[in-house]
Amino acid sequence: MYQPFNLAGRSAVITGGNGGIGLGMARALLQAGATVAIWGSKQGKTEQARQSLADECGDAARVHAFTCDVGDEAAVEATFAATVERVGRVHSCFANAGVSSKGAPLLDMTLDEFRRVQRINVEGVFLTFRAAARHMAQHGGGSLVATASTAAVEGAARNSHYGASKGAVTSFVRALAVELARHQIRVNSILPGWIATEMTQRSFGDERFATAVMPRIPARRWGSVDDFGGIAVYLASDAAAYTTGEQFLIDGGYTKF
Repeated sequence: MYQPFNLAGRSAVITGGNGGIGLGMARALLQAGATVAIWGSKQGKTEQARQSLADECGDAARVHAFTCDVGDEAAVEATFAATVERVGRVHSCFANAGVSSKGAPLLDMTLDEFRRVQRINVEGVFLTFRAAARHMAQHGGGSLVATASTAAVEGAARNSHYGASKGAVTSFVRALAVELARHQIRVNSILPGWIATEMTQRSFGDERFATAVMPRIPARRWGSVDDFGGIAVYLASDAAAYTTGEQFLIDGGYTKF
């Protein structure tokens, strides 16, 4: 093994780690030797994911699960403290939890709908990163990674509040990369394209949508959650020691065509 990718003895927190891209990241981090704490808002789903990951890696002691609403300040603070108590020092934190748009056009969008998306996608990242950064600043640094979206860099009709939330995340990441470098904390973002998850299955099942979108993806396939394992391991590892403030597009070439 290329040793910088060896994560043995390190731990990572992944919000939204009970499904989708977060679960794919957790799986890869475990395979690289890390101890992983997945956070999810649904207790049953989160525990089921923990059991599945433990079965896959064959070492239940390296997999932990916590139920947390990342939009709730008190819950995030308490859950991060409980995580540290369980796993010790946290070396990497992936702020991956997010909610999708309900396809609301601006002319009909309510303030409640706009705030629903910002609460998790923006405030959730802020609360998660703040807790993690406070911990890392006292323990020699670490890696913060936010899951944004290609919606941050392109225009999508009826999706403006989602795009606004993800654009905010990428700007937040760039600012933190500069601010937190003195604490040896690296901060980066990942921008997924069209990925097959529970969140996107309704769109992918729409023949009209698939016919319109698939020809625009040079890779000619939907992304899978396992396509995010490599970037997760890289950003958690010493191989990324000089990488900060970047946004990594994982989209099969979608934004280039």
